[in-house]
Amino acid sequence: MTLTEQVAKNIIRKLLKGEDYRIEIVALINAEFLQFAIEFFKKVIVAKFAHQRITIDWYKRAFLDPDLPKEDIAINSGLNMKTIGNMFNSSRKEVVIDASNNHYDTLYESIVKLADSEEDLDLTLTLKFQGVSVDLNVSETLIVINTLAVKRAALRGGLWSTAGKRVEKPLMQTLCKLYGVSEEHYTAELKGQGGQADFTREIDFYLIKDDAHYKCEVKLIGKGNPESADAVIARDSEVFVADKLSETNKRQLDSLGVEWVELRTANGFQKFKTILERLDIPFTDVDLRNLESNVERIFDDIF
Repeated sequence: MTLTEQVAKNIIRKLLKGEDYRIEIVALINAEFLQFAIEFFKKVIVAKFAHQRITIDWYKRAFLDPDLPKEDIAINSGLNMKTIGNMFNSSRKEVVIDASNNHYDTLYESIVKLADSEEDLDLTLTLKFQGVSVDLNVSETLIVINTLAVKRAALRGGLWSTAGKRVEKPLMQTLCKLYGVSEEHYTAELKGQGGQADFTREIDFYLIKDDAHYKCEVKLIGKGNPESADAVIARDSEVFVADKLSETNKRQLDSLGVEWVELRTANGFQKFKTILERLDIPFTDVDLRNLESNVERIFDDIF
């Protein structure tokens, strides 16, 4: 699962234009899911064909094989790694295998009972690949559908989380470079800060003026998300950059004395200039006429 460099660039472009970046993540989820679905169907065909004369559960033999990566075993059973970790406080492979087998047995039993109770339902999924054709009955089809649903949910959660983390630093770097801020006045990581060393990994970015290091929090969140102010309070941040902010969020941040930027407004990123002025950090005005070409030049530098 990866957030490509190109997607990160596209997200930043949209944020600077005040546009919704979410379609970029949705497109990536779709692409990764469809690729997984195709590969998974191929594996189902091979496994079903190879075990079609074996009376034991062919799916369990092939897709809960202990030799598979633990992430695959979990997904194939209808679970994901995060759920297993939350349930058992561990993600060791032996724990994953045991949890996956138990869950699959319970799931399969429920599906068989459901299929038996729906006497009028006659569902067959036929898969063909390179001249090989296999049929899945109702129970087998529902198992496959459930696995695909779990995989998409896992991709969705992972990619939305990854998007924010992967874009935070280059977004702030882009803003600084657009305003000609010297690299001595910003950093994504503090070194040799004594007691701060344990928690600097939680801080997204710093603006620097002389000996003052201003903590910057970046959140690509939906409007009104209460996590926004909570994160700023918890990390004692002085600057907050967000996709969208509700009026309540803005009042909270103002009351805390936190400078903020809301990107999903017309020319929203330009409020960053006001923040630089208030922090007395040297900068130059953005050349709005050549904004797009300047952004591309910056991307060549930071990516």
